[in-house]
Amino acid sequence: MQNPKLLRFGNHRINLRADPCIELDLAFICAERFNIAVDFDLALVDVDVIDLLDLLCDLLRRDGPKQAAALPAYDALYEENVFVMHRERAASQHIRPLEILILNLMPTKIATETQIARLLANTPLQVHMTLLQTVSHEATHVSAAHLEAFYKTFDEVKHNRYDGMIITGAPVETMDFEQVDYWPELCEIMDFSETNVYSTLHVCWGAQAGLYYHYGIRKELLPAKMFGVFEHRVIRPSNPLVRGFDEVFYAPHSRHTAMSREDIDHCSALRILAESDEAGPFLMSTENGRQIFVIGHPEYDKYTLDAEYKRDVAKGLPIAVPKNYYPNDDPSQPPLFRWRAHAHLLYENWLNYYVYQNTPYDLERCSA
Repeated sequence: MQNPKLLRFGNHRINLRADPCIELDLAFICAERFNIAVDFDLALVDVDVIDLLDLLCDLLRRDGPKQAAALPAYDALYEENVFVMHRERAASQHIRPLEILILNLMPTKIATETQIARLLANTPLQVHMTLLQTVSHEATHVSAAHLEAFYKTFDEVKHNRYDGMIITGAPVETMDFEQVDYWPELCEIMDFSETNVYSTLHVCWGAQAGLYYHYGIRKELLPAKMFGVFEHRVIRPSNPLVRGFDEVFYAPHSRHTAMSREDIDHCSALRILAESDEAGPFLMSTENGRQIFVIGHPEYDKYTLDAEYKRDVAKGLPIAVPKNYYPNDDPSQPPLFRWRAHAHLLYENWLNYYVYQNTPYDLERCSA
């Protein structure tokens, strides 16, 4: 363990474990708020002690990457050297961050938070995430303390407006939509997305739910699980969502159902932007990009399919080796991570072309 550094000003001293991220932000605060340079081995002079203590404590409480109160995704991204801007520095840029609401329906909430945060963080745009949970379903794979600390309920956000929204997948795809215990609440949230959100990105089961609720498109049970990493091709290369995509790209799937292609083809409101011969339609959008649907899991980490496969094997469930994932289809070898670049590009394009460039600075002026 590193020796703690001593911050001294007047007769006051603070021990702070040497952390370059916190040091950088403390120096930034002192320069911005107090017009004073900081030397961590010298006394800080002419600074209001109470103000500085309050700022330092607030920084450590909210944004310190090594403290327990931070969102776990922060720690993960910090360790991966993914840049995450602190609030003090963000506020100094006089730029309104994009307000993104994330309805996290996955049981592995912390893993999903991290996956989405990683994709949203990899752009030059400021993004502020608000995590949303359903109250009509009790999460069992995450602590109540985590939900209390980092999640809001729909009642807490229903009068707000957001630049964008993400509705994640959920492991309930073999059930009829109306049988899902939180379906009525989800319908209310999807209604909200049409009036209070500029662009909504639906992912996997979230996409199936959105297509069914908004357009009546049915899902169909597959004879075998669609499981693996599949080749896709771009159908509408002029669409901003696929700008910069290769003509052929890869994306992971893990699902037991598919959407009716006949229903999709008969829906005049939808455009298929990318699809797979084996996995079917992958990316769909309305003409104005207010509703976007991703039938797959581009946000998945390198080892997510590996964990799902080994989990099912350990439980004795019938599960095939995920296709095109392990070298030579050998689960003893590390998987190939070949969808990451296009996953980042998809989220960057969504944020840039359908959120940042279209929403007004004042969200209250955002019309349905």
